[in-house]
Amino acid sequence: MKDNLAAKKKIDELTDAVNYHNYRYYMLEDPVLSDYEFDKLVEELTELERKYPQYAREDSPSKRVGGAVSEKFAQVKHNIPMLSLDNAYSKEEVVEFDKKIKRFLDYDMDGNIEYECELKFDGLAIELIYQNGIFIQGSTRGDGVTGEDVTANLKTIKTIPLKLLKDISYLPVRGEVLMDKENFKRLNKERLKEGLPLFANPRNAASGSIRQLDPKITAQRNLIMFAYGIGKYSKEINFKTQFELMNLLKSFGININKNMMVANGIKGAVNFFDEAGEKRESFPFEIDGVVIKVNDVFLQERLGEISKSPRWATAYKFSAKQDVSVIEDIEVSVGRTGILTPVAILNPVNIGGVIVKRATLHNQDEIDKKNINIEDRVLVERSGDVIPEVVKVVLKGKRSGAFNLPNKCPCCGSEVVIDGAARRCMNELSCPCQIKGAIVHFASKRAMDIEGLGERIVDRLVETGLIKNVADIYYLKPGDLSKLEGFGEKSEENLFNSIEKSKNISYDRFIYALGIRHVGEHIASLLVRYFGNINGIKSATVQELSSKFGIGEEIGSSIYNFFRLKSNIDVIERLFKAGVSPYINIVKPGESNLIAGKSFIFTGALNDFTRDEAENLIKERGGIIEKTVKKSIDYVVAGEGPGSKYNKAVKLKLKIIGEDELKSLTKS
Repeated sequence: MKDNLAAKKKIDELTDAVNYHNYRYYMLEDPVLSDYEFDKLVEELTELERKYPQYAREDSPSKRVGGAVSEKFAQVKHNIPMLSLDNAYSKEEVVEFDKKIKRFLDYDMDGNIEYECELKFDGLAIELIYQNGIFIQGSTRGDGVTGEDVTANLKTIKTIPLKLLKDISYLPVRGEVLMDKENFKRLNKERLKEGLPLFANPRNAASGSIRQLDPKITAQRNLIMFAYGIGKYSKEINFKTQFELMNLLKSFGININKNMMVANGIKGAVNFFDEAGEKRESFPFEIDGVVIKVNDVFLQERLGEISKSPRWATAYKFSAKQDVSVIEDIEVSVGRTGILTPVAILNPVNIGGVIVKRATLHNQDEIDKKNINIEDRVLVERSGDVIPEVVKVVLKGKRSGAFNLPNKCPCCGSEVVIDGAARRCMNELSCPCQIKGAIVHFASKRAMDIEGLGERIVDRLVETGLIKNVADIYYLKPGDLSKLEGFGEKSEENLFNSIEKSKNISYDRFIYALGIRHVGEHIASLLVRYFGNINGIKSATVQELSSKFGIGEEIGSSIYNFFRLKSNIDVIERLFKAGVSPYINIVKPGESNLIAGKSFIFTGALNDFTRDEAENLIKERGGIIEKTVKKSIDYVVAGEGPGSKYNKAVKLKLKIIGEDELKSLTKS
């Protein structure tokens, strides 16, 4: 009786734990467990449910495939469930998989089953529906039965054909959407510059990209898709093996990965796994193992499925690259966007042939969840060229509780604020750790437009002590730059001319140049329109900033906190004292034109203006530039090759004008 109660309690605990981690993985796209740890939880739960089926709950993750469906998208029911695969982590488990198949089929145990072997991609599973050869709908796997309708986003992926090379009546293609390593690094680099949270790995980046509400964002992510199978299809196509199916899909114009083979027996499948492991780091995309499938489709049908997975396939996963070490210290660094990042300094440990001395702890939330502190004995994981991370505490050290990030910036001593999961120094304009990024942004073309003050020059100016904040730009003296190698008299003159010219800039560009977190060009123009100059903006409350034009409390708080920091105000005052004199592009009472107070959105290419020039013309006359199509927009300016904004504008019956009409309006 006691054993039964203990089993029920453990099943309840594991069910709750796995459901929670499924939620973090699929809905929040922010996992806190490694795949290995998660799979072990599922394995333990499945084994207990097998022994005590009476205690298996209705919400048990063993009864479904993945995560819940997001409310952001319409739901799509798959014609047959999209199953997940059982996992194997050792050669012994793979050999046992082979034996189980032979026992089920009543095959000679010394004989060979033919297996089709493929790489196991670390991405997002999706289904593509083709009707009469045309791509009509795409969805995520979701919970295996019902997925999310992400058709518009999937259409942006170039490796997904919108029309097949053969007009198949009905074909549901199943595949994996990936982001390659190079694009993953590029995306995170961009997010770092913009002060956005970084994606943990390419898998999360791909998932986040597919589940964007704006397909334009997905299109920018350069995703790829590899097909691995099909759902229930119309019967005009024929194939007898998995390998034939893959090549048939290829003949239809569907993208498959070339790294696959047919193995005569499980030994050949294991060899394929070993070879993939050796090449793993050289692949342009992440893989976490190989998939081994019974090649004969007739045998697949005989074998059928159990619970959430087919009997005829298994995922043979690479061992996680992990080992145990002791945290000797925790260092807190400040990034170029002000985020405080805790890093564990480890007793050196060899993981996968690499000596690891440092591992990321991500943020305070992660430290608290894992209860990590100095002197703790911890499990460290290293995967490819991803920064090693502390997975969990194996044994607590002498210090109780979790390490706390400092309340003061370790770089400049300013107060640290909580910004979502991050701790952030808000001293954007003067913090030495942030200053290079702040100056580059301040001088950029869409901000103060100081030509010649690029990243390389800024690095040298900061490193030589000539500039300590953005205001110092305007206090440089003739001769200062001659100290820099390669800076001649003419180049110094050109830079000083550009600095002088930047003093007379529109107020919205000046606000944007300050680099206030979350304040892009559009919000900067709204701030000026509603609050006027710096005095008006810094006097506004969080509520006024948040509710005035619907930017939300997070952005409102960011603006409010920026102007509460004396060092930021001091820098702004020094800018004004140096002669920076921004002007406001708002029509005064008594003046009128056809643009003042009207909202505009652009789509397509213009002949006589760049997009920036055209938008500035509107702003200078008191107009408002919008970024998304909505009913309240007054004018849609359509140039050559207009995109989806044009189609939406037509549906909403908005006023659409061309370049000539725009010129007439600006001359009014």
